[in-house]
Amino acid sequence: MKGNGYLAYRLLLAVDIQAYSKRDTREQLLAQQYLSDALDRAARGVGLDRALWDKQVGGDGELATLPVGVDPAPVAGDFAIELAARLREINGDGEAGPPLRVRLALHHGTLTAGPFGPAGDAPIVVQRLLDSAPLRRLLNDGRDRDLAYVVSDSLYEDVVQTGFCSLPPTEFEPIRVKAKGTTFRGHIFTGRARDGGVDGWGERDGPDDRPARPGTVLAFPRLVGSAPESSAG
Repeated sequence: MKGNGYLAYRLLLAVDIQAYSKRDTREQLLAQQYLSDALDRAARGVGLDRALWDKQVGGDGELATLPVGVDPAPVAGDFAIELAARLREINGDGEAGPPLRVRLALHHGTLTAGPFGPAGDAPIVVQRLLDSAPLRRLLNDGRDRDLAYVVSDSLYEDVVQTGFCSLPPTEFEPIRVKAKGTTFRGHIFTGRARDGGVDGWGERDGPDDRPARPGTVLAFPRLVGSAPESSAG
């Protein structure tokens, strides 16, 4: 039977809390609340509203599909920087229980809506990168790191390398992940080229940081000489 859905090309974001199952119930609830607040604040920091995101939520994280036309450059750069800063604040206060340490993955690609969440290649890619051993190892090995961040190979080439992203390409390292007979490629942010900051992210308001650009929805003007829209009738 042929489906009645359609393909869309969207930006996807996936997050996951490290060692979530080791927390007791109260600590799990606190971790969820603090992560949700951190994501809200990071989104607002680049001019986005998480209430407009299509979210598939799990106990330890979420898979979010961002609205059509969202500028991917501020999400790939400034949003990740803002999220790292919010997590650093939370863990500095110590009110969230065990340190709230998070993995973040970003990808853009094709998907379609399904009864149990988005279906297609893009959700699979972003989840495989989120669950990858290199990303987990980066968080496990870096005890002073609050956020481990990876972008897909295509997003790295299409967005990070353009110069519009506030995180330079030199601060990423390529990875290759094999899962269920398929190879997935991405780039992990290491921050080794950045000065300052024990976790590799540096200081958000440092003199070498670019100002955050709003993550607005792109609206392109009509091309000169393009045919006018035909009216009905």
